[in-house]
Amino acid sequence: MADLDDMKAALHYYLRRNRDDLLWKLDGLSEREARTPRTATGNNLLGVVKHCLNVEAAYFGLTFGRHFSAPEELVALEAFDDDPQVDWYAREDETKDGLIDLYRRVAVFADETIDQLPLDAPGQVPWWRPGHQDVTLHRVIAHVTCDIARHAGHADIMREQHDGAIGWQRGSASIPDGYDWPTYVSKLRKLADHFE
Repeated sequence: MADLDDMKAALHYYLRRNRDDLLWKLDGLSEREARTPRTATGNNLLGVVKHCLNVEAAYFGLTFGRHFSAPEELVALEAFDDDPQVDWYAREDETKDGLIDLYRRVAVFADETIDQLPLDAPGQVPWWRPGHQDVTLHRVIAHVTCDIARHAGHADIMREQHDGAIGWQRGSASIPDGYDWPTYVSKLRKLADHFE
C-alpha cells in the first residue's frame, strides 16, 4: 500500500487504481462485445481503453521529452488531423488483448516518468494552446488521473448496460448485496414522473 500521506505516492496510487478499474471492465468480454458501440456517439469499452493508453503515453512521454519504445503502436498526433476520433476505436488489426497489453506497457512507461521526476518537474504539453502549455508533473498526474477516472465511469455504465456487471473496482462493488433493483428503479421512475 502506498504512503497516502506522501503527495506523490498518493497521486500515483490513485492513477494506478483508476487504470486497474478501467481495464477490469473488459474482463470476460469477447472481441465483439468490447468493440460494440454503446452510445449515440460510438463510445465502446475497447475504444475508451485505447484513448486512455494514448493519453498516458503522450502526457507522461512527450510532455517531459520522453518517448515510448514502440511509438508505431500509439496514435500519432498527426492522425487526429484526418480523424479526430482515431483514438476512440480499435482498428481491425488491433485486438482487445493486444490493446490491454499495450496499455500495461504504457503504464510501466508512465510510472517510470513519475518515479524518475519530482512533482515540480517542468513539462510542456505541445497540443495545448500557446501560453498554456507549461505544466509540472504534479499537474499532469492530477489531470490524467481525472481523465481516466471520468472514462472509467463511462466504462462502468457501458458494462452495466451490456450485461449488468456492476462495481467500481474488482472485489469491491460498493453496492448493497441482494438489493431489489427493479423496485428501486420503479420508485425512481415514479418520483421522476411527478415532474415535467
